Amino acid sequence: MRTAIQSSTQRVESLFESIGKPFKPYLPAMSRFMVVATFYEDAFRIILQWHDQKMYLEKARHFPSAVSPLFLGFNVMAMLMCSTCIISKRAVGPSVAVLAAVVAAQAIAYGLVFDMLFFLRNLSVTGGLLLCLSESILRRRSSKSVFASLPQLSESERHKYFQLAGRVLLVLLFIGFIFNGTWNMLRIIVSVMGLLACGMVVVGFRAKWSATFLVSLLCVMNFLVNNWWSAHHSNYKRDFLKYDFFQTLSIMGGLLLLISIGPGGLSYDEKKKEY
Repeated sequence: MRTAIQSSTQRVESLFESIGKPFKPYLPAMSRFMVVATFYEDAFRIILQWHDQKMYLEKARHFPSAVSPLFLGFNVMAMLMCSTCIISKRAVGPSVAVLAAVVAAQAIAYGLVFDMLFFLRNLSVTGGLLLCLSESILRRRSSKSVFASLPQLSESERHKYFQLAGRVLLVLLFIGFIFNGTWNMLRIIVSVMGLLACGMVVVGFRAKWSATFLVSLLCVMNFLVNNWWSAHHSNYKRDFLKYDFFQTLSIMGGLLLLISIGPGGLSYDEKKKEY
């Protein structure tokens, strides 16, 4: 029985490999673009709504009038420049660090630190950034440190730990989905299947399969739930739907990057290969 299951699994894996083979060379670049998509969207939204953003920071968040444009300008420049660096595979380590700092700074500036759904979403986006960093380490040929604060770790060790952290953070979005919204039978079924896939991603068991399932699930959910294009321009929910759409797109990019580079050394799949 066990042999039959393993044989069937291998045949399915071979089928997935043959289907995905034509897209494999383009998957890392597409994944990196999707990971930083939310930062591009946020930067252009700030530019287009500069006056409204400035007024909100000054009136609602009590920013000094001289500080608010500097804060917004820094965010725009940092998101555009660092996102482009990640896509072009240049200075990925510093770019990831700056974008993570931007996420934290915006959470504090806009008073969203204690918004649990926002917090989980941004942790998932950060997980995608860590996988971008892990992918950049895989491409490196030298032994230079990505972060000077971790001189005691080798390139391979940093790669493994960044991949593990990225896997764990990526699936937090789904936990936010489970605790947000009304319950029905379909939601229960989707939640159970999603949690199972999330657990598989975290431990690195059939990680590529489970990540593929989560990408498919998030893609359907994103287009059905966050359909910002169908909302009228005057509808205040349009910006929220658009923000959620691009954040989910970024998390999907992180999962696609996981499919491309694998779960890493600290995973069940990799440990299994050693025996």
